[in-house]
Amino acid sequence: QVQLVESGGGLVQAGSSLRLSCLVSGRTNTMNAAAWFRRGPGTEREFVAAISTRGGETNYADSVKGRFTISRDNAKNTVWLQMNSLKPEDTAVYFCAASLISVLPTNRKELYRYWGQGTQVTVSS
Repeated sequence: QVQLVESGGGLVQAGSSLRLSCLVSGRTNTMNAAAWFRRGPGTEREFVAAISTRGGETNYADSVKGRFTISRDNAKNTVWLQMNSLKPEDTAVYFCAASLISVLPTNRKELYRYWGQGTQVTVSS
């Protein structure tokens, strides 16, 4: 089992920055790729960013490319999402996810076995 706990969400103005953290516990040695997904008001959960097992490769949704950066430190069992130049359309609950089978930073939701409870990010205009 792997447990994920997100933190760092909040209410900010457009143009601001936030850094989300995802603390991983349990059988962390089984964890491969990690990712962030989000679910906005009335929308499906969508892919935001992913990072490979060792952090050498990343993958981003077009909507956040150039503004968001995903990173990880396996020694600290933590995955981060640095979000800059936030827009009102970034408002969502952000979820951290862990894959046991994908080494590469996949955007396929079904390949992520474990999920956190989410942290709310609200961006006002």
